[in-house]
Amino acid sequence: MKIRCLILDHDDTAVDSTASLHFPAHLEVMKRMRPNHPTIDLDTWFIKNFDPGIIAYLTEEIGLSEDEMSEEFRIWQEFNESRNPPFYPGLPELLMDFSALGGVLAVVSHSAVRHIQRHYEKGAPGVNPQFIFGWDDNPERRKPSPWPVQKILKDCNLEPEDVLVVDDLKPGVEMARAAGVRVAAAGWGHSIPSIRKTMNELCDIWLPDIPSLRAELLL
Repeated sequence: MKIRCLILDHDDTAVDSTASLHFPAHLEVMKRMRPNHPTIDLDTWFIKNFDPGIIAYLTEEIGLSEDEMSEEFRIWQEFNESRNPPFYPGLPELLMDFSALGGVLAVVSHSAVRHIQRHYEKGAPGVNPQFIFGWDDNPERRKPSPWPVQKILKDCNLEPEDVLVVDDLKPGVEMARAAGVRVAAAGWGHSIPSIRKTMNELCDIWLPDIPSLRAELLL
């Protein structure tokens, strides 16, 4: 192994969830709550998710009220409970190899822990992350807070140089920077030039595909 601990994002880093889950859920929200409002396409959804963020997009651009946001969350949860997005090809095998060599695999995401666990059970059987940090009620322990990384470092007696964070969005970069660990951009989830350019500039390493992640992790 080149590193001892991989801290992996989940949505659009481990699983192809925007195309198969989050964007279809948004289309259903618009169908039910804004049937006469123009809908965006998948690439635009990625761009909005990157900046200004989905919450800002829904409340400021679409104009969903607090009550409507509660309904939006309920519809999104319906999709989360019924769908299991696929892992990117080659990633489960890489994670198996990394874990078999004694690597520490952790997941830090904004998805619910139970959904992440189910996705691994269904899509990557045999891969068992040692840590899963999701959308905690305490925002001080939620990405981009460095708390998840600091907890992993402490519990596993690791040094910052032992760790690599892999993420497709800025909160993961901010978390890694605040914790003093290296961060790599997961570039395989989409091909949107503006996002790829920004993440390439923000991160220590640009990873265009899963084989490049393997080369970064293993000798």
